[in-house]
Amino acid sequence: MQNILLIEDDPDITKLINLHFDETQYKITSCITCEEGLRYFTANQYHLIILDISLPDGNGMELCKKIRATDVHTPLMMLTCHAEESDKVLALELGADDYVTKPFGILELMARVKAIMRRSTQLKEELVNKEIIIGELMLDPDKRKVCLHEKRLELTVKEFDLLWLLASNPGKTFSRKDLLEKIWGFAFSGYEHTITSHINRLRLKLESDLNNPKFILTAWGTGYRFAE
Repeated sequence: MQNILLIEDDPDITKLINLHFDETQYKITSCITCEEGLRYFTANQYHLIILDISLPDGNGMELCKKIRATDVHTPLMMLTCHAEESDKVLALELGADDYVTKPFGILELMARVKAIMRRSTQLKEELVNKEIIIGELMLDPDKRKVCLHEKRLELTVKEFDLLWLLASNPGKTFSRKDLLEKIWGFAFSGYEHTITSHINRLRLKLESDLNNPKFILTAWGTGYRFAE
């Protein structure tokens, strides 16, 4: 059974989710505030967190940030009444794995939940007991640690996932759309420009010469690849 933490103050949405999610497959723990959500998250383990942005005692974005400060693995889906691009980009930057705008269809939500959990399971399987060492660069997936010249680099959740995907496939070119779908999923379709900003930040942390990068290379007109 998969445990889901639902942090949502709308009783109709909570009722809808509890009604349609199979009790034999999912166990839903519901709460309505940031404080309650953080308390449940700290005390238990979940396969997915569904988090509303607007909560009675605070902003779900800030709660997302707090969760990601201590947990980078648990998939997190954000719910919101706002469809502004700035909100989606911020959610993406904070480490959200999916972003659903209200009102939504319950069948779509269920499909997204299954997709996000499937992607999370696949990523965990790929990371098990696998360490990458390329010259002076080391990636440790268990600790989600990256070291360059034996000095640890501070990467965000998605920066690590992006670097890991590229480094695991040296020489393979990924388009921005490919990277967005593999790291963030279909909820962020159309936000390919975010990949560029993440690549630029990674290069600032990895490369000694930005004009001649040695790790992450640009495939002009196509996307990016990790040096062979």
